[in-house]
Amino acid sequence: MADITRRLGWRHLRGAPTAHIRHHRSGSLAHDGPGLSFWFRPLTAALSEVPVDDRELAMTFHARTADFQDVAVQATVTYRVGDPALAAARLDFSIDPDTGAWRGAPLEQLGTLLTETAQQHALDVLARTPLSAALVDGVTAVRERVAAGLAAEPRLPATGIEIVAVRVVALRPEPEVERALRTPAREQIQQEADRATYERRAVAVERERAIAENELASRIELARREEQLVDQRGTNARREAEENAAADKVRAEAEATRLVRLAEAEAARAVALGDAEATRSLRLARAEAEAAREVGEARAQAQAAWLRVHADVDVATLHALTGTRLAENLPHIDSLTVSPDVLTGLLARLGAPR
Repeated sequence: MADITRRLGWRHLRGAPTAHIRHHRSGSLAHDGPGLSFWFRPLTAALSEVPVDDRELAMTFHARTADFQDVAVQATVTYRVGDPALAAARLDFSIDPDTGAWRGAPLEQLGTLLTETAQQHALDVLARTPLSAALVDGVTAVRERVAAGLAAEPRLPATGIEIVAVRVVALRPEPEVERALRTPAREQIQQEADRATYERRAVAVERERAIAENELASRIELARREEQLVDQRGTNARREAEENAAADKVRAEAEATRLVRLAEAEAARAVALGDAEATRSLRLARAEAEAAREVGEARAQAQAAWLRVHADVDVATLHALTGTRLAENLPHIDSLTVSPDVLTGLLARLGAPR
């Protein structure tokens, strides 16, 4: 939009480098070109501003394929105004002399023209293409057809419009159809993933089997070697036992021979010493018997003498001797405690008449 300033009934316009300004005064062209700056009277001026920069026009429309499936087409058309004078003459690019705003909507008219033209060519292509082919090569086919159709459209050069580029961003079916179309691919991808998983598991199982076989072979070899070791140990133990038995036999025979000889020597010595020992034992037994007899007789005589001595002694003396002998045989008494009961009994006996 042009920048317009008011000054005492005059107006000053300052345009942008990308805007082509056409100033008619009283029916004659006074100023024509981009980026102009000039004074003018609003009552006698007719102004037009035509943008000459590249413009992007995004469009989205629906089409139907050969198998009656709806698809959405997203495209972008880049264009510019190549002939501003022709565009200003065919479309209303006039601006208000007081505000600088467009009085109409020229860009919307131009966008409608481009959108309808591109949509017509895209529909022609998709109407003869099945959905599967359209999803595979439809973007390229639609882009080429739309670019060729816009280049061959006579209304665009007549309006001063040049097409710079055409891009088709996406071509998508309805969500339900898109999910249905994705299902086989997803199933195939899942099958590939499952196959890879099974192969990986098979490889792991094969490796585990090889490891188990190696371990089993190792155990078998170890068991065989242990069997050989046990056999060798048994042979060694048997040989050692035989050698020990032979050595014990030799020792036993030697010991038996020694004992036999010792017994024979003892027997001979016992025979030699038997008579002397018997004689000595007999003499010793006779001497002991004679001594015992003499001792007995002496004790009997002493006892008889003791009885004869005590036979003439009175009873009181015997009691006193008995008490003396009893006192000699009594144990040693350190202290004697006499209770009142015992003392009372003793006193009662002492005081009783005889």
